[in-house]
Amino acid sequence: MIPPPGTLATGVGALPHRDPKLAVDEVLRIFPRFPYIPTLPNRGFLESIVFSDSAMLPGRIIRDGRLMVDTSRDLLGDMERIYLDYMEKTTAPYATLSEYGSGFHEMMTRTISGAMVLKCQVTGPVTFGMQVVDAAKRPIYYDPQFADILGKLMALRARWCEEEMRRRTGVLHTLVILNEPYLASLGSSVIPIDSDSLISNWKDISALVDGGLGIHCCTNTDWSFLISLDPSVISFDAFGNAKEFILYMDDVARYMESGGVIAWGIVPSDPKVFGRETVDSLTNRYLGIRKTVTEHVDREIFDRASLITPSCGIQLGTEGEAVAIMEAAAAIAGRVPGVIQ
Repeated sequence: MIPPPGTLATGVGALPHRDPKLAVDEVLRIFPRFPYIPTLPNRGFLESIVFSDSAMLPGRIIRDGRLMVDTSRDLLGDMERIYLDYMEKTTAPYATLSEYGSGFHEMMTRTISGAMVLKCQVTGPVTFGMQVVDAAKRPIYYDPQFADILGKLMALRARWCEEEMRRRTGVLHTLVILNEPYLASLGSSVIPIDSDSLISNWKDISALVDGGLGIHCCTNTDWSFLISLDPSVISFDAFGNAKEFILYMDDVARYMESGGVIAWGIVPSDPKVFGRETVDSLTNRYLGIRKTVTEHVDREIFDRASLITPSCGIQLGTEGEAVAIMEAAAAIAGRVPGVIQ
């Protein structure tokens, strides 16, 4: 688990910025104690979700802006390399190249030893495997060998990221979030997700990661299942899905009482939706959630184990709108009564 954040604020994933220096400057200004590494997909598709973690994918081809695998090639050697690297914890080949993560490389030039935690994200194996297809347009997650490989591939990516963050920035504690919007399909008969594969992936990644490891899912899902994985942090869209989330109150209470952290995405990341709200209205919405949950969880535990965030990454809109959304999260965190940050 990570140190208890005590209702600090941080961000989630993407920003619309094209200048990584400016993006990182804004993150460090707004979230100095719990900064995150922004992704900048508007700079090019290689910095977008899935693509940004795909450099070492066996059989990778990019066709018409779509990421695919060429299964007509002999991929055995590339797959064996991933298995071997996983067993030997050889992370160097899985580094984030500058064209895949300009925000990451910019953050690595900063000294942030005073921060409590530095957070980054990688694509979760389910979302990765459901978005990448073979020649028959079948998601590779439905191929058992690829499903297994993806857990180890993302484990190596996550391990490299946390090692680099500690080595380059001076921060003591790291948090890698698996970006998993496709977990909305848990239990779906239309887009079935094999829970056994998901559990196997999670075990592979958590076994290799030394620091914090969390999950972000910005849509509704089987929260009881996710909580049962005991991630360091569960990050979700609390603006849109808080009612569904707290239906699992017994699980939520157990999770928070055992040291798990919940990142309450109470600030809408869509600028149009955000424009219809105010810091006051969003603060009141968060305090309503807090009141409901603290009927089952001690308030001190709740406040210690909570983060305030936007609901998801902020790729849409202008840079100014993204900054306003992040500043709103920080403002809400500063308004929670009884919390000393």
